[in-house]
Amino acid sequence: MADVMILMGSDSDLPVVEKAYQRLTDLGVACEMHVASAHRTPAKVHELVAGTDAKVFICGAGGAAHLAGAVAAATTKPVIGIPLAAGALGGVDALYSTVNMPPGMPVATVSVGAWGAENAALLALQILAVGNEALAEKMIEIRNGQRDKVLSKDDDLQQRLQGTPAQ
Repeated sequence: MADVMILMGSDSDLPVVEKAYQRLTDLGVACEMHVASAHRTPAKVHELVAGTDAKVFICGAGGAAHLAGAVAAATTKPVIGIPLAAGALGGVDALYSTVNMPPGMPVATVSVGAWGAENAALLALQILAVGNEALAEKMIEIRNGQRDKVLSKDDDLQQRLQGTPAQ
């Protein structure tokens, strides 16, 4: 049983979407991943959503980017949309399509591309962590690691500046 189902509208989305899959599996979160198009295979989208015990859905799509909305319409579970750059607008079209859902069909939307994939994975982790102390601890470890990295970089900068005459 997967806790997170990750869907992408096209296999061309895989290089970005698999970043969310890898992040979650590295954290020990059970995931499954599928290619299913809101427009070309809507029956498959509904079949996948109805046939899973997943607690959270992550959907990556570009262009019209209706996949996350189609999934939101088929479930009451949390849906996270990753807008992808697929055309001349660099993902802005996908961002607007994903974030601009009508009332009653919420989709949590992250940024376009790889940063969005990372944040989608971490948002899914946070959602799952609400009822799972071990996952909550993993999120705390991630945050502490981020904090420590910034503090270390500042320490390095301060040491470098102390050896440099003021200008």
